[in-house]
Amino acid sequence: MGILYDDVVIIKQAEKEGEPTVITVNCPDKTGLGCDLCRIILFFGLSIYRGDVSTDGKWCYLVFWVFGKQNTRWSLLKKRLSECCPSCSSASGISYYTTDLEPPKPPEVFLLKFCCHDRRGLLHDVTSVLCELELTIKKVKVSTTPDGRVMDLFFITDTRELLHTKKRKDDTHDSLRAVLGDSLISCDIEKVGLEVTACSQFPTVLPPALTEDMKLEMIDSQKIGPAPSHNVTITMDNSLSPAHTLVQIVCQDHKGLLYDIMRTLKDYNIQISYGRFTTKTKTECEVDLFIMQADGKKIVDPSKQGALCSRLRMELYHPLRLALVSRGPDTELLVANPVELSGKGRPLVFYDITLALKLLDTGIFTAEIARHMIGDREWEVYRVLLDEGDGSSIPRNMIEEAVRKMLMGWE
Repeated sequence: MGILYDDVVIIKQAEKEGEPTVITVNCPDKTGLGCDLCRIILFFGLSIYRGDVSTDGKWCYLVFWVFGKQNTRWSLLKKRLSECCPSCSSASGISYYTTDLEPPKPPEVFLLKFCCHDRRGLLHDVTSVLCELELTIKKVKVSTTPDGRVMDLFFITDTRELLHTKKRKDDTHDSLRAVLGDSLISCDIEKVGLEVTACSQFPTVLPPALTEDMKLEMIDSQKIGPAPSHNVTITMDNSLSPAHTLVQIVCQDHKGLLYDIMRTLKDYNIQISYGRFTTKTKTECEVDLFIMQADGKKIVDPSKQGALCSRLRMELYHPLRLALVSRGPDTELLVANPVELSGKGRPLVFYDITLALKLLDTGIFTAEIARHMIGDREWEVYRVLLDEGDGSSIPRNMIEEAVRKMLMGWE
């Protein structure tokens, strides 16, 4: 007999303020399950304080201690986590950490096109509505006309897979109207082809400040670290387990830290048999992972060890690239993050960018999200041209610091 659907994911909410909520997942294993679960938790705006993972390759047991917002939709989170887990009936026949399963059907892409009168914080308010509706932004093109109107083009997918229905479209329109009010002039949603969100294969003109380390496996920590204390220590040991390689990581905490580790291991086709994640202080985390390759063997090849350590170090030093550059008399903010091999991007990046700028009372003249191949990896690149036409001038270092802190979850 399998376990009941309601028992696949159990969420025990915190009883007192300051205590974590405990999320338990007990289900058959699949390739990259830990990464997918951490990505959903990150999308719901939760921070993982502690985590335990164990699996025998067929069945897995994961526990996450998380902190979140008061308005977290726990029932919806449970539903999304449960949908991510393989069905219990597959446990007896699941192949050990296979990657040759049939890929999931790509979600339908829709164009949300609307026009409205501009105001400060507009783009973040729209982004917040779309996140609340579980509409994932794949690509954006935002422009402001001389008469103060904004034309927004959002290429989106629907987590609920209902945007083709009239009711879902009407609900989206009503939610936008509730936030934008009379400033909303027109709004339309139509289905478009997948090619509009495809990764650009053409050379990308991006400043060296953003791209110089994208093609490197090793990075100078002094160049990219926010402070001298931002250190990442990674060690590998094959002597403590007859079947596994132990990876130990000590680093500074940031938003999505466990997701960054899990997505890296997923892309390298690495299986985690047992893992423990602990936040030791407000800023320092310790991670112990017993891992093996897809063939069930330890990682003994020094070159493979070096490549994995270098990639992990790079992703933990700098999970997002950020630069503020001059475009003639204007200032452009650029943020880039690597895309998983599965094609999934990092959650809430655009949300955090627009929130940071809204809190700074900094306007946005144009914005764009697109995917590009840089080196041998696919990147999601956010370009935001700041509106500095009202004469207000916030120092660039203050803007860059505020956006970086928002993205990394640093106070």
